[in-house]
This record gives sequence, C-alpha cells and structure tokens, in this order.
Amino acid sequence: MESAIPPHLTTARSRHRRVPDDYRPPYPSFVARHKPTVSQVVMAYFGLQYRGDAPAEAARSLGEIAKRFAGADGPTHWDRASYVDQAGFSNVVSVAYWDDVARFDRWFGPSRESWTGATGEGIGRFIEVLRPGVARYETLFSSLGRPEGVAVLADGMSGEVLEHAYWGGMRDRIPLSQTDEMAPRGAPSLVRDGSRLRVVAHDNLCLIRSGQDWSDTEASERKMYLDDVEPVLREGMDFLRDEGVPIGCYANRYMRVLDADGRPTEKSYGQSWWKSLATLERWAESHPTHVRIFGAAMKYLSTLGPAAKLRLYHEVTVATAEEQFFEYQGCHPRTGMLAAIETVTA
Repeated sequence: MESAIPPHLTTARSRHRRVPDDYRPPYPSFVARHKPTVSQVVMAYFGLQYRGDAPAEAARSLGEIAKRFAGADGPTHWDRASYVDQAGFSNVVSVAYWDDVARFDRWFGPSRESWTGATGEGIGRFIEVLRPGVARYETLFSSLGRPEGVAVLADGMSGEVLEHAYWGGMRDRIPLSQTDEMAPRGAPSLVRDGSRLRVVAHDNLCLIRSGQDWSDTEASERKMYLDDVEPVLREGMDFLRDEGVPIGCYANRYMRVLDADGRPTEKSYGQSWWKSLATLERWAESHPTHVRIFGAAMKYLSTLGPAAKLRLYHEVTVATAEEQFFEYQGCHPRTGMLAAIETVTA
C-alpha cells in the first residue's frame, strides 16, 4: 500500500490526515505519478460559446485551435467536450495539458490572441488557465490502463494508494496539505482590456475535473449506470450549475466528451471552479445532491463488485492567484469565473 504523495514531495506533517495510520481502504484506487523532474503543469481550457445552431465560424475556430495544439510547442495531450449552460448557450471546450511551462508560454501568446482577440460572429470565447506546482493538485483513478486529463502527462500510475474512500481523502492526497490549510485569500476582481474581460481571482481557488467512462461496460451494466446513476449525477451537476454560487461553486460544467469528428462518446466529466477546497469538501460530504450521487454510486459498485467496468477519475487543484488566468470575450455574464464577479458586485 503506497501513499498517494510521492516520496520526493513527502515532508514532515504539521497537519494530520483524517484517518489513523492503520487505516486500509475497502477497494483499490490509484494516482498518477510524474517524474520527479516535473515541478509544474499547465491546464488550459479554451471555450467557445453560442446560442442556437452553431455558426460557421464555430467550426473554423475549433479547427484552428486543433491545428495550434498540433503545432510547435503544443500540448502533450488535449481533449474536447460540450455542454449547454444555465443561460441556454451551447459551449464547446477544448482542454489542453503541458508539463513544460516554458513551452506553454511560447505557444500561448499568439494562440491567446487568435482566440480571445477575435470579436463578433455571434460567438463568445474564453480561456481559463491554471499552472499549478505539482504539490498543489492530486489525481485519483478507479482502475489502471487509461489515464485521463492531466494524468496523461504522467510517467505512469501508482500501485494501490492509502488515502481514499473516506471524507478528507481528496485533501490528504494533495502534497501541500501536509503543511498548509490552503484557505482562500482575497476576492475576485475584473479587469477590462477593450472588449476582453479578465478575472483576477484569489489565492487557493479550487478546480475539480471529475470524469466517468462507461465505454467498456456491457449491456446490463451500461443500463444500470445510465438508468440509476447518471440521472442522479446530472441532478447534482445541474444544481451546481444553476444554484452553486451561494455554496461556493462559482461555475460548473457537466460535459460530454467528443471524438475527433465532434461526436459524443461514452465519456463525461464535471468541471467546476470553487472558492476553496473546503467549500468543495462541504458540498461533497453533506449536501443532499452529492449525498444522493454518492449513494447511487455505492449501490452500483456494491452490486457489481470487481466486475464493474465503469471507469472513474478526477483531478483536483488548489492554485495561487499567480497561477491563474481567466479571460472572456463576448460571453454572457455567468460564464465561468465571470460568475464570481457577479457574486462580488451583487
């Protein structure tokens, strides 16, 4: 049994884990392992937003950013997903990952200008970037063999880890939690750059990407997931999308992953911005919407046991203000972190 925190990031604890030293989890889970030489990564979300039928410019813009991803200094991995937001706008989000910040910086300047520098055409565009140090995020996978998100950058996966299957495991897997409460500091503010809006958030903003992959399931398991679990998950995701701000969730997107031709796959993920890790923990531990999600998932997994082929994963990041970049062009005012500004000015 390994610790989720790798040896080179392990330090003397001034803050204790939420379980005793003899705790053993009831089922296996795994985390991504980077090479010790990787000190920082980049998670960059490029969003495109429109109402009604997709304008021709949408396809052109999506093709252009895909070409840029494939070009010099592009990401090691990227994927694309779509969703309809609380204002009824369709959104297509391409998220890309780098483990070399200098490479990203060379790539980002012209790519940013081509994305949020464009105006009109009935399309909104946004860029949301975190560049956390590796001590500021964690991953968790229910099975081996198919990394997702930032884990695709990793050198490999761990063996079975100790810190999971209890409330507080998410925090305990973040290396910085050994010594730091990671409490939020400051308040979001807005900077106007012509028609572009930049949100300056605050220290210890929290991001979660939490995914589901049912592509390996057979007929009976797929039916159980889609009939019994997914509707409960969607209810919780819709709650956070529509009513999350008062409990600390600035924005939530429940997205369907798209294939190379833009068709929906049998993968989805929720992606949300939170005021803090603590507000995310409170929702997970006690809010009725997540209690129902957890209950449905546990019933599903206890029924199927080791035979379950559903794959689950997540990545959680707590970033400093200096590690964040949020920019919006032509988007409605509750898009992404713009909703945090609504909260401050309300």
